[in-house]
Amino acid sequence: MKKVCVFLADGFEEIEGLTVVDILRRAGIAVETVSVMGRKQIKGAHDILVEADSLFEETDPAGADMLVLPGGMPGTLNLKAHQGLADLLAAFDRERKYIAAICAAPSIFSELGILKGRKACSYPSFEEGLDCAEVVREPAVTDGHVTTGRGMGTAIPFALRLTALLAGEEKAEEVRKSIVYNV
Repeated sequence: MKKVCVFLADGFEEIEGLTVVDILRRAGIAVETVSVMGRKQIKGAHDILVEADSLFEETDPAGADMLVLPGGMPGTLNLKAHQGLADLLAAFDRERKYIAAICAAPSIFSELGILKGRKACSYPSFEEGLDCAEVVREPAVTDGHVTTGRGMGTAIPFALRLTALLAGEEKAEEVRKSIVYNV
């Protein structure tokens, strides 16, 4: 079974994080929510409390098939400040394993040099800071092993893109229809 780690930090955009979890689990993909805050209870950008499945220090995400970063503020800054997560992202990038970020979070990839030579997208106010070959204004874009998404309003197409990468287009289409998205 494929496994995905979705990293959560105080101030994350709830829709971006939880939509990914929901849609991937509907597709039969194992998803673990991982807190980088040293505690399982995370407070989202809109004061929604979420309990993560595990703490970064207690999990072994090296065996995961994909790492996902939701955006939001100050969630993105809190994710960016975690050195262990930065090291893990760099290792996944070197190994060409799937990594994904949405909204403000692609800026973390940019700062790590992961977007160099790639097409990418992000929340509009973060586009200028992306160190990528080309900024695209699509809901989600995959370039090699890196997928980026624009923001909360694109969380469903972003999550469906991740589903297609891990479980195939047919499974992504099945999930899309089951949630009555763009039907």
